[in-house]
Amino acid sequence: MGTGPDSPVDPTTPFVHLRLHSEFSLVDSVLRISGGEGGFCRAVRERGMPAVALTDLNNMFGAVRFYRAALDAGVKPILGADLSFGRPEDGIRPGRVTFLCRNAAGYRNLLALLTQMYLELEPRDDPALMPEWLSADGLDGLIGLIGLDSAAGRGPEARRERERILALRRLMREDLFLEVSRLGRPGETELTQRTVELANAEGIPLVAVNDVRFLDSGEFTAHEARVCIHRGETLNDPRRERRYTPQQYLRSPAEMAELFADLPEALSNTIAIARACTAELDLGESRLPKARAPAGLSEWEFLEREALNGLKRQLGVGAGDGADAELPGRYTDRLRAELEVVRRMDFPGYFLIVADIVRWARDNQVPVGPGRGSAAGSLISYALGITAIDPLRYGLIFERFLNPERISMPDIDIDFCAEQRERVLEHVAEEYGRDRVAQIITFNRLAARAAIKDATRVLGHPLGLGEQIAGLIPALPVGVTIEQAMKDDRELSHLYNTDTEARAVIDLALQLEGLPRNSSTHAGGVVIAPSELIQFTPLYRQESDAPTVTQFDKDDIESVGLVKFDFLALNDLTTITRTVEEVNRSRRSAGEPPIDIARLPLDDARVYELLRNLRTRAVFQLESRGMRDLIRDLRPDRFSDMIALVALFRPGPLQTGMADTYIKRKHGQESVDYLHDDLRELLGETYGVILYQEQVMEIARLIAGYSFAQADVLRRAMGKKLKDEMADQRSVFVKGALKHGLTRGKAEHIFNLMETFAGYGFNKSHSTAYAIVAYQTAWLKAHYPAQYMASTMTTDMSAHDRLYWMTQECLALGLAVMRPDVNRSHVGFGAVDDKAVRCGLGAIRGLGQAAAQAIRAEREANGPYTGIADLFSRISGAGLHQRQAETLVRSGALDSLCANRAALIRVLPAALAAAAQAARDAESGQEGLFDEGGDQPMQIEIPDVPEWGLRDLLDGERRSLGFCLSGHPFDECRDEARALTGGGLREILDRSQPGPRDERDAPNVTVAGSVLRKWRRSGANYFDLDDGATRLPVRLPRWDAGAPPGRLITPHSLVLVKGRLSRLQRGSLMLFADSVEPLDDVMENRARVLLLDCRAAEKPAETFTQLKDLLRPHVPGGTQVVVRYSGPAAAGSLRLGSHWNVRTTGGLRHALGESPVISEFSIRYA
Repeated sequence: MGTGPDSPVDPTTPFVHLRLHSEFSLVDSVLRISGGEGGFCRAVRERGMPAVALTDLNNMFGAVRFYRAALDAGVKPILGADLSFGRPEDGIRPGRVTFLCRNAAGYRNLLALLTQMYLELEPRDDPALMPEWLSADGLDGLIGLIGLDSAAGRGPEARRERERILALRRLMREDLFLEVSRLGRPGETELTQRTVELANAEGIPLVAVNDVRFLDSGEFTAHEARVCIHRGETLNDPRRERRYTPQQYLRSPAEMAELFADLPEALSNTIAIARACTAELDLGESRLPKARAPAGLSEWEFLEREALNGLKRQLGVGAGDGADAELPGRYTDRLRAELEVVRRMDFPGYFLIVADIVRWARDNQVPVGPGRGSAAGSLISYALGITAIDPLRYGLIFERFLNPERISMPDIDIDFCAEQRERVLEHVAEEYGRDRVAQIITFNRLAARAAIKDATRVLGHPLGLGEQIAGLIPALPVGVTIEQAMKDDRELSHLYNTDTEARAVIDLALQLEGLPRNSSTHAGGVVIAPSELIQFTPLYRQESDAPTVTQFDKDDIESVGLVKFDFLALNDLTTITRTVEEVNRSRRSAGEPPIDIARLPLDDARVYELLRNLRTRAVFQLESRGMRDLIRDLRPDRFSDMIALVALFRPGPLQTGMADTYIKRKHGQESVDYLHDDLRELLGETYGVILYQEQVMEIARLIAGYSFAQADVLRRAMGKKLKDEMADQRSVFVKGALKHGLTRGKAEHIFNLMETFAGYGFNKSHSTAYAIVAYQTAWLKAHYPAQYMASTMTTDMSAHDRLYWMTQECLALGLAVMRPDVNRSHVGFGAVDDKAVRCGLGAIRGLGQAAAQAIRAEREANGPYTGIADLFSRISGAGLHQRQAETLVRSGALDSLCANRAALIRVLPAALAAAAQAARDAESGQEGLFDEGGDQPMQIEIPDVPEWGLRDLLDGERRSLGFCLSGHPFDECRDEARALTGGGLREILDRSQPGPRDERDAPNVTVAGSVLRKWRRSGANYFDLDDGATRLPVRLPRWDAGAPPGRLITPHSLVLVKGRLSRLQRGSLMLFADSVEPLDDVMENRARVLLLDCRAAEKPAETFTQLKDLLRPHVPGGTQVVVRYSGPAAAGSLRLGSHWNVRTTGGLRHALGESPVISEFSIRYA
């Protein structure tokens, strides 16, 4: 343990809280360690207590941040935990014991006990401390607090409870205390009496606790709400257990003194315990694991040798005898400079370990990304194969990654193929020791929307209210708080001020927002310790088969000196790998050489044509709508433009005009200012715009004589807007520039520009690394579109909303998307040829991967399925149930066996039952009741029923796949919509020719289509309108403008929109809606004449009887009906009377389309 500030406990202070749960207990407590007014530690200080203990339930998740917060508040931190003690099957109700760390030994023992509780967790068991695990040595350095259970009474259970306490006393001796509390719980008086009797009888000292869960009693409701969230209960449920009382707040010493005036020793013992607890955390000292170096070589010597030889391999220079004379001088100088920094900072082992892991991954066919973050600026990383980017080629700076003047742990992030990342983690654990390796915990906090929905539920209000309120909080930008949304959104603030239920929900949600809801595993964080991990952090396991993680999160892990490695899963690497394997398989068959994705030329014309044509959906980093708008204006034609795109597409550059300046200068619309002749080469690639953080550092070096290390300190001060430091840096910069020959005015001007741009500058190392991956995906899409789209759709197979957009992109590329087929589909998507992609069985909702694999495996083993009976009989062993079979039918996967989906749905129950019976008979060796002997195949008779109409077919596909393959939802009313709007969506947009956004000049248009995704931003509602060929974003009016709120616009509904068409800043179109109406309603209201063409029949009278039955449910209405009939016995046109006027609802149109009586119908509109 290290040395902390001297925090003596005043012996005259009457009380210190020794049992307190924070937000990290997860199941209870709303006490925040930080935030608001500084967290509970500051409140402890303000209420006159010099120390406080944190004893979260069964964990030490918050121990490190609590330790820091307490010291910052001038309070002595006491480390501890409440542990569940024993299990119900022991014959005693599960108990609880609190352990406080007296010293370093106690801290280590507590880490070990907490770890044992989780790592020896049995399936479905809650973590608990077992009495048989305890020993005097294992409890050394700990102080225990234990209390009696009020429910135990004085019977046999009380005796067993007493025996357990005495057993613990024998191990802990004078370090065990008996708790007393006065919280207003039932039976508390008798419990206190029993506790005092036991203390007197056995000589166990008493200690007063208040079992704190919240700061003040007014937070009791919020605390109870959090408990209900965890248990899935509501606050007003009379059956829920009330374990807590409003008295469990952070009482002052005076309040506790008054409460325990009759037991003064219970108060004074809190002081004695606080004084005895001297355990301190040693923060800030690095504890790096050791790399394996060959015998006779130190880590440093091994790194030097590996880096030199590796750089020669990367540059194609012969290794020779190891001399470095053959390397270009600038590479030699850079490598030696980097190695010296690593040597001085004592980080050689870190680089060797990362290099070893990456090398193992590559040797074992695990795809690795070219780099990520500032590590791409390290020549050592490039030489060791950690990254695939030559930093000198792209002007990347090592000191942006590792700066000897800004001491921090190195941080190399590695992207691995998502499907094989687990293999890497398993290798690391095996190689470096399972007791030294773990993943890192993270905490999912209640964000604004989730807090609203949880508050609604626990208050017992209709869930729709929560959806309504949450829908008014924008999803973007990420992290918008309820308070921010209330300020920005008039509808939300109006709802709060006028609706009492909404106000109650929001008030409660404000108290819950930001609390940790549960724990999970960090996306990439892995820690490798120099010795057993439990010497530094307790370990945790959510379930018995879950990965082992640290109980400290990534920031706290670094605080205790351990180094974090980020091994991330990147789906795009999986997509690239899968595509390259498929393409090379085809090329080998054709006798062509394989492609090497790592060695693509970066000037491929088809790539830049793809980008300029805005076909960037499914291209890494370049697929969003906003990015496509930026690409439209920038028109990239070289790789440096792709690097710039990644850096420019962020709020800062977009909102401050940096992106516009870059674009105008690139296209000669604005003159380029290089600021100084010495900066012409540096700023040439960005047209004088200071876009990258590395450019800020280079300017400081070239103009003011900074070293790169000093320039990185300047860059950081500018980025974080550290005013005091900036003033000092300005003086240093100007002095250096004056020595360089600049005037003071010019030096000040350049510094001001640097300061402005540095706040938005991006890490060029990261931008370059991700531009490489973006280029690779764009190259594959440009050259092998079918294979690439099939691969990316397989990667995104579980994201059905995204699959819809991918199918649309396929169509835009001229690729057919074929429905799934049990006789042709793989589990994933596959390229049929260069012009078609077939949907995979694994994409069918509700089928499941196991069933999809079973269908494919059986087909490959025993040939194609010949019919429905053959399919069900052969896969009956897979346990296919009716819902899975139905989703197969609705998706179209059985169309090749029977094209009538309506008939298949009807026969499914009998077919599945027959298949199951046949399987049972085969297993038992019996013949069915009606079998005639022999090997007769199962027979299933398909009923003769009409096939579903288009709407039902599309609805089935949408429910089972997330997208439609038999048509578009708009198809059934496309012609009617044209009559109402004057053309298709594309035609209307082409002839409207809107100019730049100006509401006075924007053309008014009327358009129709299907609603796709909807979203909310800055208080406004948006949705995408789609007619199957064109999409148009629509912005709805503000709620107080008389238009329907965005929540009334539902996905897949058909609507007619009137509004003003405008061209936005980057050239994309937006329709600012004045009104949005359901298309069915518009068609019904504006329909004037319904023309019906009846089929010829032998008995026309029966035809007209059926026609009346068809129309009768839809009268009266406002649309006149005209019937046209032509048959062998009669022909003519009949205008029905007004009493037969109908409502031309969607239901009527659907019925007319399905009717055997009607051959054709049309509607005339006003």
